[in-house]
Amino acid sequence: MIDRIKCFKGAHLRKEVHLSTVSGVASTKPEMVSYFDKKVKAIEVITTKSYQVNPWPGNREPVICETESGVFGNSVGLRNPGMEYVLPRLREIKKKMRCILNVSVSGNRPEDFITLVKNFDEVADSIELNFSCPHAAAGFGAAIGSDINIATEYVEKIRKACPDQKSALIIKLTPNVDNIGEIAKSVIDAGADGIAAINTVTPIVHKQKGIDEPILNNKLGGKGGQSGKNVHSRAIECIKEIRRAIGSEPIIYGMGGVFSGYDAASLVDAGADVVGCGSVLGKVTQKYWPEFLCCIKDEATATLQGKKVELRSQDFIRTYNEMLYTRHTVTKAYCHTKDILLLELDGTLDCHAGEFAFLWLPGKGEKPFSVAHNQPLTFLIRSRGEFTKALFDLKEGDTIYTRGLYGKPLEHVRKDNCLLIAGGSGVAVLPSVLRMIEKDGSKVEILVGTTAEVNGCDGKPLFADYFNGRGNYTVVADNGKPGRILDSIPEKLNDSSTTAAYLVGPEKFMAIAADRLLSLGMKKEDIYLSMERSTLCGIGLCGECVCGDRLTCQWGTFQRYDYLLENAPELLK
Repeated sequence: MIDRIKCFKGAHLRKEVHLSTVSGVASTKPEMVSYFDKKVKAIEVITTKSYQVNPWPGNREPVICETESGVFGNSVGLRNPGMEYVLPRLREIKKKMRCILNVSVSGNRPEDFITLVKNFDEVADSIELNFSCPHAAAGFGAAIGSDINIATEYVEKIRKACPDQKSALIIKLTPNVDNIGEIAKSVIDAGADGIAAINTVTPIVHKQKGIDEPILNNKLGGKGGQSGKNVHSRAIECIKEIRRAIGSEPIIYGMGGVFSGYDAASLVDAGADVVGCGSVLGKVTQKYWPEFLCCIKDEATATLQGKKVELRSQDFIRTYNEMLYTRHTVTKAYCHTKDILLLELDGTLDCHAGEFAFLWLPGKGEKPFSVAHNQPLTFLIRSRGEFTKALFDLKEGDTIYTRGLYGKPLEHVRKDNCLLIAGGSGVAVLPSVLRMIEKDGSKVEILVGTTAEVNGCDGKPLFADYFNGRGNYTVVADNGKPGRILDSIPEKLNDSSTTAAYLVGPEKFMAIAADRLLSLGMKKEDIYLSMERSTLCGIGLCGECVCGDRLTCQWGTFQRYDYLLENAPELLK
């Protein structure tokens, strides 16, 4: 497979532009690897997130922040699902893959890297050793790449243990040293085929203006690496130094602050054979990534050829900061049941069905939640872990922060009848769906199932006062049979040809509900599912909320059944 990347050798001398994704950004899940390969033609190299032998939880959220537009901090902490989980998925993707696959790996001892190289060698065109993460646990990342002797020893041991390696060996180095060129030459002399640079710049404590507490949540006091447009000059310096040290033949995967074709061209001029685009994707809506990256490539190519360049890429970049936090005061916090909290805040969010916001408590964490009501601003919290426990401890007058909105308002087709079905805490999404379809004049049936007692401490089901009078409203307790409310579908479904269904709740619950609706004659395109996937950032960088080939933080949480059936059938089982 090393033959596949030979075309990149000397690309910087020929003034060629080859674009790649970068580790830890966007192409972080197999589904997103497949997306870039099939949908983003300007990308030639796809770099995975850094995988370890065993799963690793990384740091608790927040792990990504944007303190000013285009300037990011991150402290993901090498969160990954482990080698055994991802390898079979990459194996399937690789069978039909157009792009070069650059698999990033991480460990804290040579034996781990050797295991990773031996296993990923069958699918990778190049394997990138992460010697550079500045906020990893002790012994990982920059702890290796900052020491020339340790980095060299690791490469020597890997080469000795893997003499038949078919993929190229790429070493990703940290910019947070005074001798990056010297380290690069040493690892090349030890047997590496190329260098990747740069990773994030010197960790600092990231704060938002007007908020004293650090944003990022880790054991480093909130320190996190810097990326985005402010690290571009450092990337140029490092790539130039590396190229001078290693000569023209070894490949350099260069990255750092590429926000335009000019930026990409400057890295090629500095000595990069492949140019990575990372943080900028958090400033461009996923729908436009293919066109945006084509603009980057065209602009860079024209610049290197000395032609006049129109920077069309800038039309796609959002200039405002989507990750700013807004301060709120708790006006009411009460437990509906021992496991369900209703949290009311001052202020408002103009939230629509398909959108969501993050709640943040400095030092405690953050998570995404649907907005149940805009006035008063209300969130439904189900007790799940450490962060939700902290939310349950809030009292009237306490301070909490929101950021967002993220996602996208649901685009729907008006139907004479609408069937709304919610399970568990999914009921929090129904008010926003109701607000949307009320304008259509549709007849509404509302079915709500609960795993808890039907009545809370106030003697009423959740949001009963809101639902009553807005349609035919039925609430059923499971009483030992999960999804009992779904038994009510046949009698509540009006003419299937004139009905749209909106499903909210656990994915298994929605899959069963959709199957029943289909069996009763409903069309796939008339069934909408609220896919509230886990996300860390809300702006498209982390890739965690992928659903098929869409990020729900970009496309909205509601997806049609026919799309899911074609693009993410595993989510309907």
